[in-house]
Amino acid sequence: MNLFDVFLATLNVSLPVFAMVLVGLVLKRIGWIDQAFIATASALVFKATMPTLLFLSIIQADLETAFQPDLIAYFLGVTLISFMLAWGWAILRYPHIDRGIFVQGAFRSNCGVVGLALAASMYGGYGLSLGGILAGSVIVLYNVLSAIILSLYSPTARSDIPTLLADIIRNPLILSVLAALPVASLGLSLPEWLLTSGEYFGSLSLPLALICIGGTLSVRSVRSGSWLVTSACLWKLVWVPLLGTLGAILLGYRGQALGVLFLFFASPTAAVAFVMAKAAGANERLTADMIVLSTLGSMLTVSLGIFILQWLQMI
Repeated sequence: MNLFDVFLATLNVSLPVFAMVLVGLVLKRIGWIDQAFIATASALVFKATMPTLLFLSIIQADLETAFQPDLIAYFLGVTLISFMLAWGWAILRYPHIDRGIFVQGAFRSNCGVVGLALAASMYGGYGLSLGGILAGSVIVLYNVLSAIILSLYSPTARSDIPTLLADIIRNPLILSVLAALPVASLGLSLPEWLLTSGEYFGSLSLPLALICIGGTLSVRSVRSGSWLVTSACLWKLVWVPLLGTLGAILLGYRGQALGVLFLFFASPTAAVAFVMAKAAGANERLTADMIVLSTLGSMLTVSLGIFILQWLQMI
């Protein structure tokens, strides 16, 4: 495969995903969608269509291939290490009040939408199945670590463990993964009409979620961003993917497993980071800037990473 073929293959993976983000940005600018639509659609995706998509992708997958405990453990381990490294950097570089939002913006990926969409675009059903399991696993860790770091550095935040545990237990994405695993492992089959209806419903998830992300982007807000925002995005888009991917290569991961790991590590800062920062009394404006800048920047960094890994014939 020559460089031009690798470049085309890269575009075939990244462009369909980021094109939907740009569609959302354009639709918001011309007034075809508004904030009320985005709020309703985002809630629908989070509570219903995405859990349906994850459930169906897992029960229809070959668990012997998609469920890889060593891969899950590695992904969670790198997530924890990146959290600790970003925390150490924040202590050295930033004021006490800004450390929590920096760390959250630097380590928390948008796995549930962007990462999953990229995995599905690149590897189809396998990407959805493995990505769904990884996303369901890491959501718990993301919530716990974000709550800890925001509680430590935000002046109005309080550690509320019962509320945190309740949010985790009620998370629809986690519940869908937990419900799908026994169904898949026991080999239970659902009626064909139910599977078809579920696939129709679940297929709304990724395009609708990506359009909502595009609708929330505001390029103008990035202009007022600080070096803290830029630094957090560099951590999220460059240093964390580099650390995670190089580690995976050294451990011998190749092909689809390495590709999904890279896409999840390289995904931009999760939109829910804004909600958690606001609830903790942290600087939600800077958090929003991190989300916008990392989402726009990931269009370049994800494409470049895929190109390099494909050129080296590692994925």
